[in-house]
Parts: sequence; C-alpha cells; structure tokens
Amino acid sequence: MNKIDRIGYNHDGTASAALAAAYDTPPMAYVRSYGCQQNVNDGEKIKGVLMDVGYGICDSPEQADLILFNTCAVREHAEQRVFGNIGALKKLKEQNKGLLIGLCGCMAQQPQVVEKIRQSYPFVDLVFGVNGIDTLPNLLAQKIEGRKRVLQTPVERTEIVEEMPIRRDSSFRAWLPIMYGCDNFCTYCIVPYVRGRERSRTPAAILEEFKGLVTAGYKEITLLGQNVNSYGKGLDENVDFSDLLALLCTVPGDYHIRFMTSHPKDASHKLIDTIAAHPQICNHLHLPVQSGSNRILKEMNRHYTVEHYLELIEYARRTVPGITFSSDIIVGFPGETEEDFEATLELIKKVRYMQLFTFIYSKRSGTKAADMPDPYTHKQKADRMGRLLAVQEEIACEQTAALVGQTQVALVEGHGRGEGLLNGRLRNNLVAEFAGDPALIGSEVQLHITGSRAAMLTAELA
Repeated sequence: MNKIDRIGYNHDGTASAALAAAYDTPPMAYVRSYGCQQNVNDGEKIKGVLMDVGYGICDSPEQADLILFNTCAVREHAEQRVFGNIGALKKLKEQNKGLLIGLCGCMAQQPQVVEKIRQSYPFVDLVFGVNGIDTLPNLLAQKIEGRKRVLQTPVERTEIVEEMPIRRDSSFRAWLPIMYGCDNFCTYCIVPYVRGRERSRTPAAILEEFKGLVTAGYKEITLLGQNVNSYGKGLDENVDFSDLLALLCTVPGDYHIRFMTSHPKDASHKLIDTIAAHPQICNHLHLPVQSGSNRILKEMNRHYTVEHYLELIEYARRTVPGITFSSDIIVGFPGETEEDFEATLELIKKVRYMQLFTFIYSKRSGTKAADMPDPYTHKQKADRMGRLLAVQEEIACEQTAALVGQTQVALVEGHGRGEGLLNGRLRNNLVAEFAGDPALIGSEVQLHITGSRAAMLTAELA
C-alpha cells in the first residue's frame, strides 16, 4: 500500500482577496450533489470551503454567481442526466456572462468526461475530481484572475485532508466519513476507478469530529465508507471497524450511530457482537448481497458465498434483539439464468429483509462486467424485477404489521405526506408517520405504532 499523507486544510487568503476584488457584494454559489451519502458529505464540504473564501450559498441556479454539479458515476444514465442538466445552463450563461459553471465529483475523475466537457461544453469553466475539494479556492482564483478555463486532468491523490470547513445540510443528522476509496473491484462497479484505493482516517481524527458533532447536538451520526468493514488498512494502529465503533460509543451524550456500507466479505461476528453491546448503535444492518447465486457472486467478484452470508444473518438475528436487515440486489447481471434468479428469490425469503434496494443491471463502461456476454433482454430482466418486488412487498408488509402495538424511539426527520403529519425514523430504519408539532423536528420521541401501510408505519406519540 502507498503511504497515506494526512494534511490539514489551510484557508486560502489569496483566493479570498481575488473574490473580494472581483465582486462588489459577496458572490453566491449553488451546489447540487448527486448520488450516494459520501457525495452528499462531499457537497457539504464544498459549501464549507466556498463559504470559507467568501461565498454565500443559495438555493437556485438563477440566484448564483457559481453553479457546481457534484456528480456520481455509478450509472451511465445518471451521467447522461447530468450532461443534460449542464446543457440546460447554456442559456443561463448567455444571459449572465459572469456566471461560473463547474463540474466535480466522480464523473470528473474520468478522463473521457473531462475531454467531453472540453470539446462539447465550452461554457463550463471549471472541472475537478473527487479529491480536489481543498484546491477549489485556488482553481476559482485562477479563473477569476483571467484564465479562460480551469479543467483539471484527473489524478489519484493519496492524501487525506483533515479539518475541512463544512456547511452541513441538517442540524440533527450528520455524515462522518471514516475512510475513502475502495479496493474490492466488483466487476459491475466503477467506484474503485474514480474514488481510488482505500484510505482510512485515524481513530483520533474521527473521534475528534465525532465529539464535536455530539457537543453540537447532532442526534444521528452516520459513519461513511465504501466498505466500512475494511476500516483500518494503512493505519499505524492495529484497529478495525468494530474497535472504532466501540471507541466512539465511549463518548457521553444523547445520540445514536448508523453506518454504511458494509461488505459481507469483511463483516464478522465481532461486528455483530459490538452492535449488541452498545445501545447507541442502531439495531439495523444494511448488508448488500447483490445476488443469491454463488455462481453470480463469483462473476461479480464479491468474495463470499450465500452460505457465509446467511450464517452472518442468522448470527445477527440471534445476537441483536429486534435487528432488521436491508440489502442491495442486482437483477439481470450478465449471464444470470432463471436458476440464478430463483436462488436470489430463495435468499430473500430466507432472510426476510425489512427493506430492499433493487436495480436492473446497468452496463458501466470501464468495468469487467461490461465485456461479459449478456444474452437476456431488458424485458426479461424487468419481468424478473417485477417478480422480485412482489415477493419483497409481501415480506415487508408482514414485517411492518408485526410491529403494530409496539412503542419505539424515533428521530423526527421532517413533515409527513398529509397536513399536520410528521415522519419519524425508528432505530430499525423504518419510517413512521404521526400527528405532531413541527417543533419536534430534530428531536427524539417515543412512538406507539398503530398501523402499517407496506413499508410505512403509522403511529401516535406515546
């Protein structure tokens, strides 16, 4: 493993001065983040860095002096949607010649995307990759001081930048990255190629940020990593993810911890024991299985078997009272036969997931799976998806109905679908809708579960 440098963020006074000289009033920035929670957290850091050098944050492109799209590269059709959204800004740029438009994130980590921006989108001023957030002030200064365009060639950085300014989107829920990158190279996934190899933050740095969040009153803190269960690689300390969880749980305060994403190949009894031992950790485990066929799992390069996965599930069910499970499933992976698909249905029936996040396989250029023979049509895959969703809906309805009559703690996240209703998320990750005062948003309440509608619960304040 390459040496991982850990550096601190430094305020860019030159960039601040350039901005102050270029604008009569503080300029405004509009930042839109696509994709996963890691991207959302990156977007919060982008806003923090922009505010550090003198930008204000606005809610619409029309109000902005700078528009930044923080992008996701997991699916090609998502990339096309971003290109469409960028194209729609051309007219806005024609109306406001001083408007700066930028693209960053995972898409910008791909050389072919940068070249496409260079050739086909001449009105885009700024491009930088996933590891360039701390360099954003300098890039802006270059542009403001006269450079025609600043389009960075993608490079992989090994540094971890600590103490980044951040403008969090919520006052009660926080994302806390514990590591970056991925070493798994699943054959369908582009993430290791755009986010780089795994790099773990030190326990001390994570603990310091965690303590700050607790002191600031955050009720729910979600630990982030492409594979949190492989945390610890490259550290001087002999520490794994379970050790980190136990360390964070020593911090006094009124909070609970979630984490994502767990890879089954690195999940362990030790992790499950840690969840059971600490009431601050939510009794919900998101463990993406992707397929119930050992043959397909091997083709996906997942490095576990169905048998291993089920053993983990059963151990968790025995060890953690009331634990619930969710997972990711890919339907129609290249070469998936009816027998393979039936094996996935059987696994779903055995595990009885509370929630499933399901996807029809989408070819991703640059991955090994993109070159695999794929004889099945989209209609065949869509038909299978319909069958899978029907099975899961029946299971989910049974699972939620079994909770009726219980009283559980919930974090009130926002308004519900009807007037006077609020949404509260239970520790098991289900959402309950109930009547309540909007002043409760951001606080924890006791809810008595009164009914269920598919994956949604109805409740009343206990």
